[in-house]
Formats: sequence, structure tokens, C-alpha cells
Amino acid sequence: MCGIAGWISWNEDLREADGIIEKMSDTMQHRGPDAKGIWNSRHAALGHRRLIVVDPEGGKQPMVRVNRERTFVITYNGELYNTLELRRDLEKKGHIFYSRNSDTEVLLTAYIEWGVDCVNRFNGIYSFGIWNEEEQSLFMARDRMGVKPLFYYSDQRQLLFASEPKAILIHPAIKAEVDSEGLAEILFMGPSRTPGHGIFKGMKELKPGCWMLYRADHIMIKRYWGLKSLSHNDSLDDTAELLKDLFCSSVERQLIADRPLCTMLSGGLDSSAITAVAARVYSDNKRDGLNTFSVDYADNMKFYTPNQFETSSDNPWIQQVSDYLHTQHNYIVLDNRELAAALEPALLANDMPDMTDINSSLYLFCREVKKHAAVALSGECADEILGGYPWFHDADVIKTRAFPWIRMLPERSRFLSAGLLKHLSGEEYVRDKYREAIKEVPILEGEPDWDARMREISYLNITRFMQTLLDRKDRMSMANGLEVRVPFADHDLVQYVWNIPWQMKNHGGRAKGIFRKALTGILPSPVLERKKSPYPKTHNPIYRAEVQKELLKVLDNSAAPIQTLINKDIIRYYVESGRPFFDKPWFSQLMGDIQYMAYLVQINRWLDKYGINLLI
Repeated sequence: MCGIAGWISWNEDLREADGIIEKMSDTMQHRGPDAKGIWNSRHAALGHRRLIVVDPEGGKQPMVRVNRERTFVITYNGELYNTLELRRDLEKKGHIFYSRNSDTEVLLTAYIEWGVDCVNRFNGIYSFGIWNEEEQSLFMARDRMGVKPLFYYSDQRQLLFASEPKAILIHPAIKAEVDSEGLAEILFMGPSRTPGHGIFKGMKELKPGCWMLYRADHIMIKRYWGLKSLSHNDSLDDTAELLKDLFCSSVERQLIADRPLCTMLSGGLDSSAITAVAARVYSDNKRDGLNTFSVDYADNMKFYTPNQFETSSDNPWIQQVSDYLHTQHNYIVLDNRELAAALEPALLANDMPDMTDINSSLYLFCREVKKHAAVALSGECADEILGGYPWFHDADVIKTRAFPWIRMLPERSRFLSAGLLKHLSGEEYVRDKYREAIKEVPILEGEPDWDARMREISYLNITRFMQTLLDRKDRMSMANGLEVRVPFADHDLVQYVWNIPWQMKNHGGRAKGIFRKALTGILPSPVLERKKSPYPKTHNPIYRAEVQKELLKVLDNSAAPIQTLINKDIIRYYVESGRPFFDKPWFSQLMGDIQYMAYLVQINRWLDKYGINLLI
């Protein structure tokens, strides 16, 4: 994986823009610590930071290829998992390759051969920009599920794009401004984000499964992939068998790397399934034992008690799976004070407030994994596509016309300033975004009402909540120069599972029952039957004390930029009295009082560190 940046300008000569495009690229050195490069012409400047995973010599970027006297230049972030197949097809058409097995060269050649339709042939995770010097045009695209990010800013004179907002914000023509809509995203949608919304005024993100063609006189954006609702006619046994094949194929494709690879193992169904397939491939190919990694917190078991969402500790399950599959397991234990201190680097990696310690722990976890591996496979997306979260199985939640993971909106408003609430209604904003999402759902004619509603819930999870977790995984891993792959985000797998009827998905009356059936014989029975437990969070009071201390500093500082946005007196009362802010998680499964306090600390640091001008 890498960091990409570009600047297209019709009013300036970018042959003199080396300094600016280099600064844009260098803000993302963490994404590509191994190499860097820039390329420019009169109207285009491209930059690249590279994390080397395959073909160290042949994959240097920006990559330039000349075909029939036409010059094409690419800056690319991602991995193509069908590189060899595409390369063979292109060689049959007469194309000559100069690298050993660079997916960058294959992707660029695919565009030269097939134009914008090239994206329909890709299997992988990617975002890229290709400049056509003859046509003076820029083609950009993003993978179907949105695993890899691509932000952009455009006006009448220019277009800027990059893997992360920070690379665009450093451009001298761009100001870090946030209006009332951006604040509504942060304070009410947050820490999730509406697809395509860049938070900063004028900034957008190319949506998953979309491409853009940019010329001086127009911008064309087209969606090239989306879920299709079709009747499912496969039997239960056939469904389980095909699901197993699709899943195993996805994992196997994603094991290709020229550098050390590992899996992230929690002992849950999803990560254990990935690890099982990877361990089998390693054994079949007589490769050294597969490394696996898990995360926990210092003295966490002293304070842990099972609850509705966190049903059991991971450690015994991790050991059972590791022993069963003969992996070389590594337990990463995080210090709670360091966890609190990492709230800021996690924020800076994300360029906006995030899931607080859920993110900072992942940041620290990836930092440790990177010491041993350059590539990791992770279990994100399984619960979204297969219906594993508790809100898929709560009738009251399903009947409520709202995002299941966004809660406590009136309670959140209580902690905001009266002045701010004059300019925005968080509840109304979220309702509007919910209605927009529901209108997108591809309908299956004749589907029973309950199944149609479960299809809506699934769509919300795949296109909204899943994107939050993919963003989180990308930013926290790439902040440490670690490439993380997500086999459950394979588009063929997602499309097939999308049309499996809800009752079949829950075969045997169990969440993800069809997947459990598909994995019979691959994992031990207790692991197949284990109830879902989410990514672990700390229960150690040391972390809470650190966060409370930081929040009180913010409340005591009259110059703190967040003070215009919050009701500091009522927040101080809740902090000092120990009274709970909320009686249940206000976001997702894990984010409660302590995460809300940390979120306020992050918002204040965000406003300060980025010098944000609030347009309200």
C-alpha cells in the first residue's frame, strides 16, 4: 500500500511545482516509508510514497508508460489480486511488460488497453490517478468496497487529490474550514461519516465503486459497481459450499507478498476462519509457520466483566485456535497510559475525530505488528455482510427507522452549546442521511416485508458502518506502514452473500449460521459455535482517569477551541460527579461514557492542531 497525491491546474505551470507536490506526498510518508517519487508536466503534478510489498524494483512510482506516442502516468495505492491473469490477457493483446510482476504496471496497461472499463476487470483494493498527457485528462477510481481512500478538492481552476485529507490541506490554496454540515457529521453522524463527505469545506471523497474523469471543461463521475438484488435459488448445502469456496479463494488470493505476512487473530469466528485458510496454504506450500497476532490491555482481566456485547475474554479462544492450527502466536499487551497518549497520533492519522481508544489501540497494535510483518490479513466486514452484529437480531432496533449504531442523539445535543444548536439540528440531519441511504437500496420485487427490511439493514451496514471500520483499519495500519488486507471485502463474496435469504444466513437459529456450516471441518466445533465478541476495549480504570484528566484540562482552558461548541458546565458536572453521560453505548457496541469524553478531547485537539476555521 502507498500514499498518492496529485495536482491538476489549468492556470499554473506545474513544471515548477516540485516543492508543493513533494510536500503533499511527504505528509503521507507513514503510508509509504520505503520510497518516494514525483512527476510533473505543464498542467499535472503527481506524487507517490511507497510501501514495498511486491516487486521492489519494477513497481517504482509515479510510473510512466508511452503507448503509440501517448504518455500515461499513474500514482497508485493498493493491491490487485488478479495481476497474473490480467497480465496474461494483456500480453496476448501485444503489450510488453518491463517489470517482474508489478501490479502497478498491469493496472496502468489495463487502462491503456481498455480505458475506463478497466476497473470492471480488477479484483483488489485500490485507489489511483492516471494522467493522459495527450488528452490532458485525469482518470481516478476507487475499489468496489471502499477499502482504499481517495479524497479530492476541485474548483474552476484546479483539482487536488490524495489518499488522506492532510495532503490536500497542506496545499497553499486550501484552508482548513468546517461548516455546519461538517460539524453535524462530526457531532452527530460521527465517528461514522456519510459516504463521499470530506468533512472539510470543499473536500469530497470518491465513493466506493466509482470512477472520475476530469478535464478542463468538465468532471464526470460514474458508479461502475453496486450490489444487485437477485433471487437466491441455491439449496442450503450448495449455498454453504459455494460460500466456502468464495471465502477460501479470497483468502488464498490475498496471501501473495514478497515480504513477511501474518493474520490478526482474536479467536472469533471470522479471524479464525482467515487464519485456518492461511495456515493450510502455508502448510501445503511447506512455508514456515504462520505468524498470528492479538491485542489486549495491561491488567484487563482484573476489571473485565462480560456484558451484552463483550460476552467472553478472547485469550483462551486465541490459544485454542493457535494450537489447533499450529501458528506462531504473538500476544500484544498495551499500556493504558500509552493508550490514552495515542489518542492524538490516532487522530492525526485519521485527520478527524475517530473511535477514540478503539482506534488508538489499533494504532498501537499495528505499530507492534509492523515490527514483524509488512502485510496482515484481518476479519473486518464479515459481520456487516453476514448479519453478525446484535442490532441485526433485535426486533425493536430493526423496526426503528434509523442507523442502528448511531444512538442517543437528544442526549448528545444536551452537551452542546445553545449557540451551536441554533445553527444545526443533529437529529434532523441524521434522519435526512438515513432517508438518503434507504433510497439507494436495490429492491427485490416480491420479497416479503421482513426480508426486505433485513435487506435494508444489511445495505446500511455494508455501505455505512462497514466503511467506518475500513477507514479505521486503513488509517491506523498505514500510519505504521503496515498493509492490511480484508478477505471478507471481496466483491464476489459480498455480492453472493447479499442475496442469501435472511433465514438461511441464520441457519440453525444462529447469527452467521450459514458461514458456521460452511466452515465445518475447518475449525474446531467450540470456535464455530462461539458467540460474537467485538474488538476488545480496555476496562482498566487507569485509562479512564487519564481521559478525565485531559478533558478537565480542556474545560479549564478558556482558549480551548471546542468551548464554543459545548456546554462546558454540564459536561464538567458529569465528569466530576461520576454520573453516567449515557445509559447505553452512544455509538456502535463499545463507545460509552469514557469514549465520549475522549471524543470531546479529540475534537478539541483536531480544531487546534488543524487550525480549523468554523463557518457557523
